[in-house]
Parts: sequence; structure tokens; C-alpha cells
Amino acid sequence: MNQAGLHLLLTRSSCGLLQAPAPSGDVLEHILQAGLRAPDHGHLQPFQFLLAEGDGLQRLGRLLAESAKQDGATDEVIERAHQMPLRAPMVITVVAKVHLHNKVPEFEQHLSAGCAVMAMQMAAQAQGFGGMWRSGPLMYSRALHEALGLAEQDQIVGFLYLGTPATALRQPTLVASADFVRWL
Repeated sequence: MNQAGLHLLLTRSSCGLLQAPAPSGDVLEHILQAGLRAPDHGHLQPFQFLLAEGDGLQRLGRLLAESAKQDGATDEVIERAHQMPLRAPMVITVVAKVHLHNKVPEFEQHLSAGCAVMAMQMAAQAQGFGGMWRSGPLMYSRALHEALGLAEQDQIVGFLYLGTPATALRQPTLVASADFVRWL
């Protein structure tokens, strides 16, 4: 691996303060292609990327709020859900499109879609954009899944917020790997 690629991996950082512009054109295509290169047992391509920007962010906010309401959330949570997509100029909802397969369990397909989120966030950062992988209870909302037209076996694995960093990216501190490693 070249030093630039290693540096990118070792300094990866989420960016929660994002502003316009969002990735577009070839930059966005590279981000999507990076997601499509995620590890994929059985070559099932178990992912779908639902992009929202501009008016699409408002539509996504309405869907989140309506789903939160159907799920019995408080008024405060419903209003927050409505505003969530407006924290970035682009939100990609990443879905594990699960294929029934005798050798590739659903869990592996969820992991593959999760790897796609990570790859897309890294591709965004490599091209000068920032990103934040967000989750939360609405990922599991059947009401939201239905509103998005997802199949019963599909699962949202995250919301990738993308845009231009509004502040300098936080430089992560190195963590002692020995605290997380046990040799067998």
C-alpha cells in the first residue's frame, strides 16, 4: 500500500459538521464505486444506495418523521427526525438488500453493506469531502422500510451524511493496538 492510502486509513475521522457542496459527478461516482467494491461473499451485491439531496432531504425528513410517529415516538423525537437529514447536503441511506442464499447468511450480507458504508466514507474523505455514518432506532423501523419500498428481509445499515467539512477534521489519536489484540 502506498503511504497516502495508509495515511488515509490511519487518520480516518467522522465529520459531523457538513456544508455544501456535496459530492457530485465523477467524485460521487467514485464514492459509489468504492461502496460496490465491498467484500461480498457469493458476489450477491447485497446493497442498495438511496441518495437524497436538495428536495430529497426534505422528503427523507418527512419519511423519517412519519415513521417515528407510526412507531410511537414523542413529538420531540418526531421533530428531530424531520430535521435529521438537513445536517448535510447529501444523505445516502445504505440498505442491505438480502438475497436468500444457502451459503451466504443474512448476517454476512449485512456486514457487506456495512463495509460499503465504510468504503464510501473513505472514498469521500480521500477526495476532500467529509462524512458521518449515522445510525439510530429508525434504521430498524419497519414503517420506514415500507415507506422506502424495501422488502421484508432488507435492512438499513446506516445513513451516510456527506458534504464539505465545515471545520477541520479532528486528528485522531493513536490507540494502543495491544489493548484490543489477543494472540491465539
